[in-house]
Formats: sequence, C-alpha cells, structure tokens
Amino acid sequence: MGDFNVALVIVAAVVSVVVLLVSFYLLINYQHPDDANQAYFPKLVVVVGLSVAAISILMLPADVANRQACRHAIYNGACNLTLPMKTLWLIVYIVDAILVFLVIPFAMFYYEGDQDKTVGQRLKSALIWVFCSALVCALCLGILYTLIGKVDFTVRHLSSSVQTFPTSWNGFSNSQPCISPLTKQCDAYLAPASSQTTWTMRTSFPEYVVALATIVGSVLFTIFGGVGIACLPLGLISSFVRRPKAVITRSQYIKEATELGKKARELKKAAEALHQEERNGKKDRKWRKNVKSVEKELLLLEDDMQALEEMYPQGEQAEATWAITVLSYLGKLVLGVVGLIISIAWVAHIVIYLLIDPPLSPFLNEVFIKLDSIWGLLGTAAFAFFCFYLLVAVIAGEMMLGLKLVFITIHPMKWGATLMNSFLFNVGLILLCSISVIQFCSTAFGYYAQATAAQEIFGHTLESLRGIKYLYKYNVFQYGFVALAIITLFYYSCFGWRKKRHTGRFQLSS
Repeated sequence: MGDFNVALVIVAAVVSVVVLLVSFYLLINYQHPDDANQAYFPKLVVVVGLSVAAISILMLPADVANRQACRHAIYNGACNLTLPMKTLWLIVYIVDAILVFLVIPFAMFYYEGDQDKTVGQRLKSALIWVFCSALVCALCLGILYTLIGKVDFTVRHLSSSVQTFPTSWNGFSNSQPCISPLTKQCDAYLAPASSQTTWTMRTSFPEYVVALATIVGSVLFTIFGGVGIACLPLGLISSFVRRPKAVITRSQYIKEATELGKKARELKKAAEALHQEERNGKKDRKWRKNVKSVEKELLLLEDDMQALEEMYPQGEQAEATWAITVLSYLGKLVLGVVGLIISIAWVAHIVIYLLIDPPLSPFLNEVFIKLDSIWGLLGTAAFAFFCFYLLVAVIAGEMMLGLKLVFITIHPMKWGATLMNSFLFNVGLILLCSISVIQFCSTAFGYYAQATAAQEIFGHTLESLRGIKYLYKYNVFQYGFVALAIITLFYYSCFGWRKKRHTGRFQLSS
C-alpha cells in the first residue's frame, strides 16, 4: 500500500509539471502577435489559471486513485498514508475563487484600460474597480454565510433493545440476521417515521465559498455547456460540409479580396469613430451595442479572409498547402464524429443515471470500472477525458451564444490570434466552470467516484446547504443542461448547416 501512495505522489508531481508546460505552450501559440513581448502580468495570470483549472479537473481521478489505495482499510480513517485530498480540494478552489473574482478582473481592467493613460493611472483605475467588486462580493458572502451558512442533514434516530450476548453464531443467516429468534427483523429496522429529523450544523467558511462559486459556475455551465455539448461536434461536422471544394481562379480571388478590403475599411472607420466616442466619454448603451456589432463583423471578416486564403493557396508550396487544407477538414470530420459519440454518451448517461430514479444503469461508471480492470490508469484517463470534454464544450457554447446574443461579449480563441483580454475572459470562464464540472462529474459518476473527498464536499455538504439544496435535489441543472442540448440540436438541424453570406455596407446604429 505504501508503494502505491509513493507512486501516486510521483505521478501527481509529474502531471503538475506537464500541466504547467502545456499551459505555457498554449499561451505562446494562441497569443496575438500584438501581445508579443508585453502584457507579462496577464500572461502570468493566464498560465496560472490554466494550470489551476487543469489540475482541479485531474484531482478527481487522483481522488479516486487515492481512495483505491485504502481499499483494504476497514474505514478511510484507518489509512494514514492517503493524500489529504479534502484539504487539497479546498486550497485549489479557494485559489480558483481568488483568481476568478479578484486577479483576473484586475488583469482585464488593467489590460483594457485607456492606452493614452500612464501605467500608474491604469493601475489605479483597475484597483478601484477590483476593490469595489471585492467589497460587494465580501459583503454579500458575509451576509449570506451569517444568515443561511448552514447545512441541514436528514437523519433518523435508530435504537435497539439489549439482548444477551450469544455463545454461538451458527444460527445466523440471511433469513435470521438478528439475535432474537422471535422476530425476523432487528429492532432498529422497526424505527417509526417520527424518528426522522433534521440535523443542522454550520458549514466551514471555505466550504461555503466553494459552494457559492459552484452555484455561479453551475448556471454558466448549464447554459454554455448545454449549448456547447451539441454545437461542438456539430460545428466541426458542418465545417467539413461547408469546406471549399476546389481552388478558385485568380480573377475570383481578386474579386473576393477587393470586397473584403472594402469591408475592412468600413470596419476601420467604424472602430475609429467608436474610439473617438470613448475618449469623449460617450459610453452609453448605443455605444456598447455598436462595439458588439463591430466585434462580430470583424470576427466574421477574419473567417472570410481565412476561407479565401484556403481557396486560393499561394507560393511555391501551393499544392502542398491545399493538400494540408483538405486533410485538416477531414480531421475536423473525424473529430466531429468522435465528439458527437461522446456528446450522445454524456446526454444518455445524464438521463439514464441522474434523471431517472432509480437509475436504469450505472452506464459510464461501469465502463470506467471495466477499463480500470484492464489497466489501472485506463479508466482514470477515460474519466479525466470526459471531464475535460465538458470544459471544451463550455468554450464552444460561449462562442456560439456570443455570436447570436447581443448581451454576451465575443471572446474568440484562435491559434496565433487571441488577444490577451479574450484569453483572460476564457480562462476565468474555464476556472469558474471547472468547479461545476467537478461537482457535475462527481455526481454523474458517483458510483465510480464513491467515498471520495470530492463527494464529501460537493455531495453531502453542497446538496444539503440551506437555500440552494433544492437546485440539486430536483436536478435543476441537469434538466437545463439536457434541454439546452436538445434545443441546440434542433437549431443546428434547421439553420446550422447553411453557409452565411454577409453582404451590404456596414453602418453603426444611430
């Protein structure tokens, strides 16, 4: 047992280093060229945020492996060699909350500050915004914790009469489990309904912070995750369906490039006008609506430019470039089909295991257990993959809704073209939703992840917390997740496969 725990610590240390290196890799390859050799503090926040989010997801498989190390112990407390998972969970999620509600907002306010101001003025402005936000959050958190920061556990008082200790155990069996031969049931089984009562106790403050952060994250996760679980694979498949079928001629290329150039000049004039209004202090509702329109048109223009470059590859390696383009769309098709299978498995598992009471089958829980029986880390790896897939679906859902809804800001993640404010926004969204993903996975895979520290925090405490326990008791988030997934599926079936053409002159709303 000791060797297993040592191996677990070594694996945890190695994985943490790998996660940190992967976070650096993503930052370097996704960042926009305009952010090169600058914005070092936001970049540090991005790396730390991505690392914390990835580690928090991987901690649930580690929690399962940590529990398995004590499978021979009579009870968990008898095993002194396990990792202090409950303490690690609370540390990670307190850091998560600090990053989401303090550090990332400060970095975004500083990065998006008026470039004409000095560094000191931008720091002062960002600190004021963060201080006001933190003060409001602290007041709300303190008031809520004081008034309703308690958990209500439903318990039943059981008691039994005293019997003489038997001298022989031969008479006990499944049909006769009790000492008294007169009754085929133990006295405690006959407890009346009045013996059921509510046991109230105050939860710890760190657990309450995690619980409230989970509620906020669960709302976002239900909306973005429910949409993303459907649009992520369908978007990849539709990208293959709408792929360029052949290389266009030079005259066609010049014609399309000219139109895109006109569009770019219109957007540049609109952006300059909005910047002038911002400097004059006219940041009203109409200004914000126009900014959103410009951002949306700019994003679509970039997509059109990329599509045009794909349809007319240039240079000495034009044929090789076209071959790579064809292969990339085939890869999207394969990933889309695989993603569709995973999405269907997720939705089916939620319905079969969570929404139907009692569950029809453990479904994916049994799959992970069988994979563990083949090789110790195979089930754990599959378990972690399904959790990570939900996070990717959240980003896909945010992107889709950002293009469709006016009140959601667009923050695209593009290889080699992601501005730092979009990076910070998406990292904050990932961090906030990662708490909910862990809670969601610990519930959805409760049979596989039973008796873990995560279940103690997210199961027993969160689902018994006064004021919010009914959201989990009646599976509000699970129903919302499945409903949005089905609505998105119907939307894509009706409108998602059409290739949109953006024509006409762009004008700001007056």
